[in-house]
Amino acid sequence: MQLEIMPRKKRLPAGRAPLLLLLCQLVRALDVPLDLVQPPTITQQSPKDYIIDPRENIVIQCEAKGKPPPSFSWTRNGTHFDIEKDPLVTMKPGSGTLTINIMSEGKAETYEGVYQCTARNERGAAISNNIVVRPSRSPLWTKEKLEPITLRNGQSLILPCRPPLGLPPPIIFWMDNSFQRLPQSERVSQGLNGDLYFSNVLPEDTREDYICYARFNHTQTIQQKQPISVKVISVDELNDTIAANLNDSEFYSAKSNRERPPTFLTPEGNASHKEELRGNVLSLECIAEGLPTPIIYWIKEDGTLPINRTFYKNFKKTLQIIQVSEADSGNYQCIAKNPLGAIYHTISVTVKAAPYWIMAPQNLVLSPGEDGRLICRANGNPKPRISWLSNGVPIEIAPDDPSRNIDGDTIIFSNVQERSSAVYQCNASNEYGYLLANAFVNVLAEPPRILTSANTLYQVITDRPALLDCAFFGSPLPTIEWFKGAKGSALREDIYVLHENGTLEIPVAQKDSTGTYTCVARNKLGMAKNEVHLEIKDATRIIKQPEYAVVQRGGTVSFECKVKHDHTLIPTITWLKDSGELPNDGRFTVDKDHLVVADVWDNDGGTYTCVANTTLDNVSASAVLSVVAPTPTPAPTYDVPNPPFDLELTDQLDKSVQLSWTPGNDNNSPITKFIIEYEDAMHEAGLWHHQTEVSGMQTTAQLKLSPYVNYSFRVMAVNSLGRSLPSEASEQYLTKAAEPDTNPTAVEGLGSEPDNLVITWKPLNGFESNGPGLQYKVSWRQKDGDDEWTSVVVANVSKYIVSGTPTFVPYLIKVQALNDVGFAPEPAVVMGHSGEDLPMVAPGNVRVNVVNSTLAEVHWDPVPLKSIRGHLQGYRIYYWKAQSSSKRNRRHLEKKILTFQGSKTHGMLPGLEPFSHYTLNVRVVNGKGEGPASPDRVFNTPEGVPSAPSSLKIVNPTLDSLTLEWDPPSRPNGILTEYTLKYQPINSTHELGPLVDLKIPANKTRWTLKNLNFSTRYKFYFYAQTAAGSGSQITEEAVTNVDEAGIPPPDVGAGKAMASRQVDIATQGWFIGLMCAVALLILILLIVCFIRRNKGGKYPVKEKEDAHADPEIQPMKEDDGTFGEYRSLESDAEDHKPLKKGSRTPSDRTVKKEDSDDSLVDYGEGVNGQFNEDGSFIGQYSGKKEKEPAEGNESSEAPSPVNAMNSFV
Repeated sequence: MQLEIMPRKKRLPAGRAPLLLLLCQLVRALDVPLDLVQPPTITQQSPKDYIIDPRENIVIQCEAKGKPPPSFSWTRNGTHFDIEKDPLVTMKPGSGTLTINIMSEGKAETYEGVYQCTARNERGAAISNNIVVRPSRSPLWTKEKLEPITLRNGQSLILPCRPPLGLPPPIIFWMDNSFQRLPQSERVSQGLNGDLYFSNVLPEDTREDYICYARFNHTQTIQQKQPISVKVISVDELNDTIAANLNDSEFYSAKSNRERPPTFLTPEGNASHKEELRGNVLSLECIAEGLPTPIIYWIKEDGTLPINRTFYKNFKKTLQIIQVSEADSGNYQCIAKNPLGAIYHTISVTVKAAPYWIMAPQNLVLSPGEDGRLICRANGNPKPRISWLSNGVPIEIAPDDPSRNIDGDTIIFSNVQERSSAVYQCNASNEYGYLLANAFVNVLAEPPRILTSANTLYQVITDRPALLDCAFFGSPLPTIEWFKGAKGSALREDIYVLHENGTLEIPVAQKDSTGTYTCVARNKLGMAKNEVHLEIKDATRIIKQPEYAVVQRGGTVSFECKVKHDHTLIPTITWLKDSGELPNDGRFTVDKDHLVVADVWDNDGGTYTCVANTTLDNVSASAVLSVVAPTPTPAPTYDVPNPPFDLELTDQLDKSVQLSWTPGNDNNSPITKFIIEYEDAMHEAGLWHHQTEVSGMQTTAQLKLSPYVNYSFRVMAVNSLGRSLPSEASEQYLTKAAEPDTNPTAVEGLGSEPDNLVITWKPLNGFESNGPGLQYKVSWRQKDGDDEWTSVVVANVSKYIVSGTPTFVPYLIKVQALNDVGFAPEPAVVMGHSGEDLPMVAPGNVRVNVVNSTLAEVHWDPVPLKSIRGHLQGYRIYYWKAQSSSKRNRRHLEKKILTFQGSKTHGMLPGLEPFSHYTLNVRVVNGKGEGPASPDRVFNTPEGVPSAPSSLKIVNPTLDSLTLEWDPPSRPNGILTEYTLKYQPINSTHELGPLVDLKIPANKTRWTLKNLNFSTRYKFYFYAQTAAGSGSQITEEAVTNVDEAGIPPPDVGAGKAMASRQVDIATQGWFIGLMCAVALLILILLIVCFIRRNKGGKYPVKEKEDAHADPEIQPMKEDDGTFGEYRSLESDAEDHKPLKKGSRTPSDRTVKKEDSDDSLVDYGEGVNGQFNEDGSFIGQYSGKKEKEPAEGNESSEAPSPVNAMNSFV
């Protein structure tokens, strides 16, 4: 089998020839084999920001490949770095990697700077990134004297850390003298700056060893701050202290630890700003003080938080969004709440972006004279600037190359030559960073080579994908062909997927996929091939799986696991318990198919899994073991929870409220979550909506509310068995009215008439109105004009019609919601069009190109857009065939229509009749209808091959002649030039005699064949011809008559005695009696056959019909350009089969090509047939493909008297 491909993923269609797929040669990221000449490529380099350990030698990496091997040089701070003059600097042989020996002498600070490596050979120069080398720093804390801190119970506290600035910044944590981390909670936590925050202090916070530690990971050192002493005194202690010095009236009151609403410790104020780079982690922090301890909540004001990228740290005081992007910009609000109140802080986040690749340039391998391009596309915020270098030199001052043309972010190469080889650098930079990419252009003329190892064996499990590799290289880029089998027959199956790298994929490998596959790579310089082998193995299956088991404590249990596998693979059986290894316990024993657990304990219960592994696949099956007590105890009752009760609303604010409840009985299955629903009694009474869900451990929830809604709430509990009934509804809570938050959606502008504009929108529902008096402000203006906006305020409807507009003009439209409180935010502007009208102009320059006798191609010039006066739907072709005068009154009914969508300016007209006169016109179509028709264009289709003659009859059979009568083809498809008649005798053993070919004038419909053999069956092949070729053939069989006595005519030289003897025999009584007996016997046979036929017996007329059809007759050609009906080789063979001896076709048989296909053939009754007047079954044959008889050894007709006589004689 052969398969010819291009290396890109594409499924082969079924076809008669291998499919040739060509490679796109614009961008080719092929790896050039290292034995071929190629420019340098940087393969390894140190990071851009390279922080080194000052206690170790400095190693700056720069590795590259190329042919010839490249040489290396360095710059430092933009100037040449002469490493030979510095005894501490060495370069690794065959590499550009530098080693600076600062451990023996020297300081790391001396070698701080910006380094860049260049790798160069005769084909070009590649450069590394700018590598900024900086030594890490871990400075000590400055000495400071820290005073003890004394404060009252309940006050807030901030313990500053202020670590020394290091490189990189240190990791901060708080511990005590025993190096134990200090416990943190919602009340006590560490901020992003390292400070320790107390929302309120408690007496147990008193200690003398609050120590801040800074860990510098790069140098593996830890620095510590001086310990901080904190003493928390209660109100009673404070009053005792004051009592010694003050009178009773001045005692400190209990207000010192009185509860208070939250205030923010960080950040300060009501708003702040945060800037972050794309791809980094965005960390936002809010820490509040208050008593009781406040709870922190986060929202995004103009959107929702990304679900899969949002994380909460530090007891929800820190919001983190990973892989941040420009879409995450906006206002984030943190809310601190306790029972006494809530405060808000808005953080405005702006996401900037260092440059990032949209399309980095790829290496380009071209053959001399080819074209190609390098594309360098990057994005960022702000937009990066793109600059090009050639061999490390700005391209503006680089040597000129006539094959090179620079167009912004693209370099276009035309007609390259070997001197065009070079390395190009693309630099994309903005204020936040830069990107640098090397891409070479290598001009080579190289014959194909295949890089995949020869005779690689691939083994694949049946019904899984098989991937056969064919890594290749060549210049020009080779085409890839795949063959299967030694003979290399063409591959036509539609079961292969082809990949860009030459890999052949069989998506669902079957047993018959096994074999040898050959990959062939070709270009104009040569050819290479490689063989690989594929074996398909049976999948491993577990035919006896372990089953669920219940065993009493102290008992024994056995799990069985039988595996069936491919005989060439050796499986290994592994048992697991709860996805881990089996306990190392002698009670567990494993043999070939069984796992036995003896003396079962309670902790032996769990899931046991049998895993069967081979080198190609694995399969597993599991069963659960339940361990029960020896004496069963009554099982507990499990059910869904009882509904919650005692719902209460507190902290009632304009846009939030706190809901609390008491859980019902969990019925022996822990509650996993609570579902909260609300009812809007004002707008949708009786309809409950989902509000939120909270953990099963919570009994309170802070609910976000919308304005102007009369809320009621209910709660449902959920456990593993299901959901409880709803609780009783809470008390109602009506929120204040506010201006609408949103505007109508689905705003559209479409005209229903040529002079209007219908503006429609989806209205806000009552819940979204936010207040009474909902209305809409509808505004519009022409898009391309200077007019001001025209506005009108309408009631709560969903449509407004603007009249008196020009036809099909673009309009800008906006719809804004408002209520009695105010307006919604400024709405988005959408574009619409006023009404369409019928097109004014017909397509021009209509041309017709007749492709063949049944296909024509039509071209036309497009209609100008202004003349279409609407949305272009497409073009419509009306075409019809000229009729004879008797059919002219039906001409309009016979018009055909083909519509071509969009702006196409050509189309194909299939299914035309050959040798016919056609007329067509073209019209443009918009949303309103059709435009005027183009002038009629007339064309004629050429001649085609004719259909088979309509009928063929054999009449007037004699001893040596047969007369043929026929009707011309029903579809001549041209001018008939002649008929061809071929015939050949069939002997008693069904063998065919010599074939006679006879040409008959086209004006004949009757022909007599003479000088035929008497009592001989003949098969006839008859077809018509036009100038285009031969048409379909029609076949028939007939038999010449025998002489009157049933004896062959006498020889010419026979005497009178012979003649006299013949007369005497014919007049003998015994001979007459014999003939009567034969006639009676034939009559009985006919009656029996007729009875059997009526009872459903099957009598196929032909056993070997048309077994030897004329091979010269080909009624259907594959290369004539027409859409011919598919014809299998099976039908060709059937046309050569003669009838079984004794089965005779009457001489008055008629065959009509137009006979319905819904015949006995289609229902398993043999060929088309009919009954003759004497009750015998007469087969009827057509020139079409004929089906095999249902019973090949039976006859579908009774023998005729003549045939019976022939058999008797």
